[in-house]
Parts: sequence; structure tokens; C-alpha cells
Amino acid sequence: MALCLGQVFSKDKTFRPRKRFEPGTQRFDLYKKAQASLKSGLDLRKVVQLPEGENINDWIAVHVVDFFNRINLIYGTVSEFCTERSCPIMSGGLRYEYRWQDGNLYKKPTKLPALKYMNLLMDWIETLINNEDIFPTRVGVPFPKNFQQVCKKILSRLFRVFVHVYIHHFDSVCSIGAEAHINTCYKHYYYFITEFSLIEHSELEPLKEMTERICN
Repeated sequence: MALCLGQVFSKDKTFRPRKRFEPGTQRFDLYKKAQASLKSGLDLRKVVQLPEGENINDWIAVHVVDFFNRINLIYGTVSEFCTERSCPIMSGGLRYEYRWQDGNLYKKPTKLPALKYMNLLMDWIETLINNEDIFPTRVGVPFPKNFQQVCKKILSRLFRVFVHVYIHHFDSVCSIGAEAHINTCYKHYYYFITEFSLIEHSELEPLKEMTERICN
């Protein structure tokens, strides 16, 4: 019998507090609808499609926050194995290296250990999704014109977490019996970003073979 996500990933290993939707809001209702579809066993390709009559930006916002929570949980599970000694550079194997730049503390692309990179990444995303000017939660407040561009940047950087975990820590993932759950999370993420063209195809190259194996 398959274990649920909560049984595989210990809550004490969550990288940071989860972002939650406020009950009674449209975003909360959309989130519940998306979760119900996921649990129903429907094809993930259909699950990610925009429900009839719903606003695409609301749908993207719900998924960006949900992927942040899920990927945060996945990395939290392997973070004890991701040290400055084991992962002195944020990378995906020998071919791909990711440098951090945020325009504030790091104005130029900077080499960092993977753990430091992940901390900065999650802080950066958390700041964005809690910013009412970017992710408005009040009824009648419109999304900014650059909303989808911001989400593309968030999703692109979250992809790098998958790259690092799959290439450098997959043995640890398998040792706790979480392979199927991470594969499902990645498939959900992959079908969503491709459904709405939210990441350039070239950026997905580091996991091309794995994607072809589990998503096609």
C-alpha cells in the first residue's frame, strides 16, 4: 500500500514554515479543487488544465505556492546530506552550475554552496509570495502586469532544486522510500509548466533523460 506524503517526509525536516491559503478565499477554494483532482487519480496532464471560468493568474498563483511548499519539503528531507563539504557548489552534475543573484546582497552571479543557495532561494521566494503587491489576496485587487514573469522566474529557480536533488541526492531519496513521491511531484510540476509555457525548454535540459523516462 502506498504511503502518503506526510508519512514519507517527516514534518520536522521541513526546510521552513509552509505558506498556507486563507480559508474562505477564492485562492483557498482553487487550492482545494486542485488537491481534490490530484487525489482522485486523474491524469496529471488533465489535473493542471485551467478549470472553466477560472482566472489564469489565480490558477498560477495557487500552483506556485503549492510547488514552493512541496519542493521545500523535498529539499528539507535531504538537506542534512547537502553540506558545504558534500556540495560546495550549487550544481547539477559536472555540466550545470547555478550561481545566485538577487540584485540586493548578491548583485552579480555568485558561486555558493548548495545549502546556502537553497536558503537564499527559499527566502527570496517566500518574500515574493508574501508580497501583496505581487501575490494579492484581497478580493478585487488585480495582479500586477509582470505577475507571470515573476512566476516564471520562481518556477525556473525551483526547477534547480529538482536538478540538484535528482543528480546529487537521489540515493538518499531512495533510502527513505520517497522516489515515487518525488517523481509524482516532479511530473505534476513538469506538466504544469509545460501546459502554460512557464519555463524555456532549454532550461529543462539537465533533467531531459529523466523527464522522458517518467513523464512520457
